[in-house]
Amino acid sequence: MMNVEITDYGTKGKNDNFIVYTVSNLDEFSLDYLDKHIEDNHKIIDNDLIITMNFTDKYYPFASDLAHFKFDDFKSREEIEMTCYLSGVLEDVFIK
Repeated sequence: MMNVEITDYGTKGKNDNFIVYTVSNLDEFSLDYLDKHIEDNHKIIDNDLIITMNFTDKYYPFASDLAHFKFDDFKSREEIEMTCYLSGVLEDVFIK
């Protein structure tokens, strides 16, 4: 079963924020398919798909005060959203 975990995040400057997702437990076919079909900045390291998403300040999910207060909730939500996104991409294989 695919596992998505945020392994890094931060701010490099104004409107230059990032989140790094590490996607593990993918079979070889799924890993190859995602590698070829997602447009986001990504690479494969030791059979894990590493995706780096960049955000402006307005859309960075960890920018608000509430995000700092309930960080684990916001982190979990982002991991779930990425899982849903990748599942949707993989679903395209089986629908066609």
